[in-house]
Amino acid sequence: MAKTSSSTAPSLSLELRGDGVAVVRFDTPGSSVNVLSRELVSEVERALDAIAEDPKIVAAVLVSGKPGTFIAGADLDQVLAMNSAEEGSRLSATGHALLDRIAASGKPFVAAVHGAALGGGLEVALACKYLLATDDEKTQLGLPEVMVGLLPGGGGTQRLPARVGLTAALPLLLTGKKLRAREAYKAGLVDALTTPGGLVETACLAARKLANGTLEPRERELSLDSLLSSTPLYRLVLAKAREDVMKKTRGLYPAPLAILECVEAGLSGGFAAGQDKEVELFGKLVAGPEAKNLIRLFKAMTDLKKTAADEKALAQPVKRLAVLGAGLMGEGIASVSLNLSSVVVKDVADASLARAAKNISRSLARRVKSGSLSRVSRDRQWAGLTLTTDPARIAGANLVIEAVFEDLELKRNVLAETEAVIADDAVFATNTSALPIGQIAKAAKDPTRVLGMHYFSPVPKMPLLEIVVTSKTSQRALATARAYGIAQGQTVIVVKDGPGFYTSRILAPFMNEAMLLLEEGAEIEALDRALKDFGFPVGPVTLLDEVGLDVAAHVGRDLGKAFVKRGLTPSAALPLIVEAGNLGRKNGKGFFLYAKDGHGRKPVNTDVYRFLGGSSRKAFAASEVVDRLTLQMANEAVYALEEGVLSSPQDGDVGAILGLGFPPFRGGPFRFLDSLGAEKVVTRMHELALAHGSRFTPHKRLVKMAVAGTRFYRE
Repeated sequence: MAKTSSSTAPSLSLELRGDGVAVVRFDTPGSSVNVLSRELVSEVERALDAIAEDPKIVAAVLVSGKPGTFIAGADLDQVLAMNSAEEGSRLSATGHALLDRIAASGKPFVAAVHGAALGGGLEVALACKYLLATDDEKTQLGLPEVMVGLLPGGGGTQRLPARVGLTAALPLLLTGKKLRAREAYKAGLVDALTTPGGLVETACLAARKLANGTLEPRERELSLDSLLSSTPLYRLVLAKAREDVMKKTRGLYPAPLAILECVEAGLSGGFAAGQDKEVELFGKLVAGPEAKNLIRLFKAMTDLKKTAADEKALAQPVKRLAVLGAGLMGEGIASVSLNLSSVVVKDVADASLARAAKNISRSLARRVKSGSLSRVSRDRQWAGLTLTTDPARIAGANLVIEAVFEDLELKRNVLAETEAVIADDAVFATNTSALPIGQIAKAAKDPTRVLGMHYFSPVPKMPLLEIVVTSKTSQRALATARAYGIAQGQTVIVVKDGPGFYTSRILAPFMNEAMLLLEEGAEIEALDRALKDFGFPVGPVTLLDEVGLDVAAHVGRDLGKAFVKRGLTPSAALPLIVEAGNLGRKNGKGFFLYAKDGHGRKPVNTDVYRFLGGSSRKAFAASEVVDRLTLQMANEAVYALEEGVLSSPQDGDVGAILGLGFPPFRGGPFRFLDSLGAEKVVTRMHELALAHGSRFTPHKRLVKMAVAGTRFYRE
């Protein structure tokens, strides 16, 4: 899904070949991808009229004029502008009418897919009689509407199960999973595969054969799955799917449940009934706050992955990356960089390097197996990886990312050793979650090239990169790091140096408040449950165990010094729990107990209650727990914004969602505050301050907003 251009130039062209095949080429002007918009719908309707009325045309091929995409989906700007369910329903009904014309045409349509065929793009392809795709790394097919809080509104909930079977369709519909070309062919979604260079000619040949009756769409095997769809047993499959959705989402996301309702309507009442349900529920989702917040998040992430022309000019090309430290973080950074440049990983221990090499090799093998990486690309990337204990081998690196243990003196020493061997124009980045970058760079030979690149673990799965700049960091160093981070596939926010930067800073009071609640008698599991019911993927106590209680105590102590004047004093119990040998998942014993292999979680470690007031616990209202933790986090985000650590509320929302798991459907801390209203927030925080202390004093900006009735966002 993507934003369309406002250009008035046509978005498609129609070419009639001498063999009677009409080639319809999509090419949204002013955009790197093709998008479905109101304007394009009108153009497609005219093209369908021309194809139907011209006796010389016997078949049609739909193809893209873009080099790496078929159709990426709907124009989300237009969807976001809709304020009523009726508007959304009209859009869905219009899409149905258009695609039904393609599906019912007496002249066969062939979808010639190269690159991304996502959302409405795949729905267009599914309406065609024949789907041809290129066996290429760029080709992906999927229905990711659920990721932006919507459902496929162009018949996708009906045509996909009919094509690939119910159990194969549900993961695509409910998770937004994308299939590579070979996976799509194996699933029965694609009729045939071809090469990018031969796509149009192969599609036209297939179109002619379909027209003269010498080719039929690929015959799909009759399977147990197809039998399930045609008998009442499908209700069992849908019931299990609904149970799984509720377990994962706790009912907080309406889109997956609406998708299941559409699928069931089609299976029980027929295709038209399923379409009617799509029209109804698509409209409701469009008008809901969840979809609007998820669309805004998608758009914000897209914006943060763009690089301005002046910044591109400043960025130094990185031909060689050096990663210092072969732990999980260093290994992850190297893994997402191998397709961009040569990578040298330096560590002091051969065992660490061997482990990193093994894990990177496995990761590349998995990607080859999935079809996302060719064997040739795998071999090229592996050949570009160097693992060494020799500091001299990092010479020649344009960018160095240090990922050693969180210790200030160690990081200073590594910086000094690195500056002794790298070129004067090389950029040095330190990966740290809380140590001040200015303190690390204090004795640097050239502090202008030093900045922070705070990745989140595991790097290949966590999409946020927090770049931290000091008052001395040069624009060239920032541009280089940001361009490389974007190329790695990260969503990049840039923040100023300060205690905890942004993400660690707002997480600290959130976690500390959880500890204070435990000291007041809250139950461990009840506290976690309250925040998961609010929408966090894991509860705060579980997160403490995941981070490591020793790390949390260290960060809490350091940040507590910075914010003690505001009443944010760190928990006194956490250091005692650590001293007793409870470090969290890493040693199998924290607030919970863990299996020896580190994977399975066992019951609550009741022994820690002796540090938290004893085994007798008391009940807290879930609403109080949620208010105390979320308002601490959001209030701290306002401080970060007002102090200039953040450049915008949007960066703050994206950082909290992608880095800390703030519920995406709530939009992030600033959207959350806007949804509550500043007046309500200030009133509630004053109540909490009276009950629990000055740490709940609302930021003065919130007080001013409450009086003026203003918001962080205008829309």
